[in-house]
Amino acid sequence: MALSRDDTRAPPGCRRLTEALSLAPRVLNSFGHLGPRGPVDGPPALVIPGFVATDRTTMELRRAFAAAGWRTHPWSMGLNRGARADTLERLERRLLEIGGGAPVLVIGWSLGGLFARELARHRPDLVSAVVTLGSPFSGDVRGNNVWRFYEWVAGHPVDNPPVPRISDKPPVPTLAFWSRRDGIVAPACARGEPSESDQQIELTCNHMAFGVSRATTREVVRQTSRFLAERGVA
Repeated sequence: MALSRDDTRAPPGCRRLTEALSLAPRVLNSFGHLGPRGPVDGPPALVIPGFVATDRTTMELRRAFAAAGWRTHPWSMGLNRGARADTLERLERRLLEIGGGAPVLVIGWSLGGLFARELARHRPDLVSAVVTLGSPFSGDVRGNNVWRFYEWVAGHPVDNPPVPRISDKPPVPTLAFWSRRDGIVAPACARGEPSESDQQIELTCNHMAFGVSRATTREVVRQTSRFLAERGVA
């Protein structure tokens, strides 16, 4: 089904109420150690949280990939306050810590997906594939409900960030998850054009569920595993 013109715009403000309902599972699923999870010899994966989120927020997502055999790692950079001039360099060092020079699967939720795509563009030799979850990498930079808040916290305009926002597909296998029920990001911005990723998969969930819903994170893992297997990525 094609997207409507409304799907290119920020979701209506009332959708924020559905996102607020995810606060309880966001807290309940955040408990546990923040270190690596999954088998020690599993393929490495880095999970980058969204704007004003932390590694606690992505706990359920990392658990899901760990249960599927991945050795999942937090980004270990605290609260995501937006793009900084050294963001890519710090993430590059994190990849080297995790993979020791071998490619790492990079999973980014919301703003974290933009970082993941640019990290793959910055160091494609260190990234095996990119997975984005409700990430506004395409279309209008103001096609979301938080851009004004972002500018206030990050301290720079959304249309002039220190980390570029390039919609062209990164030079590694790239999978984009999106949802029409997203209450934060315009669906068209998270889906992107067909040429901007290798595959786009629609899920039926709100924005917060990409990281905190057990059912949604398991479906993300299932679809990601299939996508990577089809492309011969370990």
